[in-house]
Amino acid sequence: MNRYILPLSALGTAVGGAVLLKDFVAGGACPSKTTIPGKTVIVTGANTGIGKQTALELARRGGTIILACRDLEKCEAAAKEIRGETLNHRVNARHLDLASLKSIREFAAKISEEEERVHILINNAAVMRCPHWTTEDGFEMQLGVNYLGHFLLTNLLLDKLKASAPSRIINLSSLAHVAGHIDFEDLNWEKRKYDTKAAYCQSKLAVVLFTKELSRRLQGTGVTVNALHPGVARTELGRHTGMHSSTFSSFTLGPIFWLLVKSPQLAAQPSTYLAVAEELEGVSGKYFEGLKEKAPAPEAEDEEVAGRLWAESARLVGLEMSYGSSERGQRLPK
Repeated sequence: MNRYILPLSALGTAVGGAVLLKDFVAGGACPSKTTIPGKTVIVTGANTGIGKQTALELARRGGTIILACRDLEKCEAAAKEIRGETLNHRVNARHLDLASLKSIREFAAKISEEEERVHILINNAAVMRCPHWTTEDGFEMQLGVNYLGHFLLTNLLLDKLKASAPSRIINLSSLAHVAGHIDFEDLNWEKRKYDTKAAYCQSKLAVVLFTKELSRRLQGTGVTVNALHPGVARTELGRHTGMHSSTFSSFTLGPIFWLLVKSPQLAAQPSTYLAVAEELEGVSGKYFEGLKEKAPAPEAEDEEVAGRLWAESARLVGLEMSYGSSERGQRLPK
């Protein structure tokens, strides 16, 4: 009977090999050991999931970390936990509701007033496959939070980021952007039957287009911006999909999910890498899957679509314009 029982050494080797395989498939840990003392980092949606783990990773590296979250109580609890785990006391909680243009403007004004520098902005917060909700300002929720909110926030912090150069902006998108399409006739799903998946894909495509256009506008400023797909992670983001909780997912797809679904800690490695890696100094306008640069969907590289989306987004969020003009004749943000 005992002949069917693996020796402990063999069992340990098998488990270790499986863990290494999972790490390989999931992308692995950030290879950079760079520390960031004296640098100020903002991470949106940092009270849970990938955002919290990214904040933790960067706090370990000595940065001053600002967690920007809708639920301030949970945000403060996360900040306290990170301070305790890293012994870095420069970790603070700030209120930011990306579904409210008023909240975004108040947050940006406070950062501009209180922080001398902002070196890294990580636009991490997101909602996924939620019902047909709208933001405080009437935007479809996924477009409003995942894209428009971060579009306004980033533009309002650009002066601070430029003054802190070299500085970096990291936008979390998704592989789902490849199935996205920007419908300029109905961005907010007011005319069509609502499709929660298509709305999510559109919002993540918008993030990549924003990244490309912003990179073009930031040339010569010392500020870089890149987008990334962190991988599929077991976080609260998927709570509206039932992907991780169904019986089918748990049992039928269990081994596949174990390989492909990352822990929040592993999913935070690409954001950390883009934030600190010395070899990425000056790299801008790129799209990464995990730790590797990849070509995004063709529509994500369409300069005409990117320019049109920028102009429409600025109109929707009421972005104040300056008198400067871009190569395409569009007015630039202050």
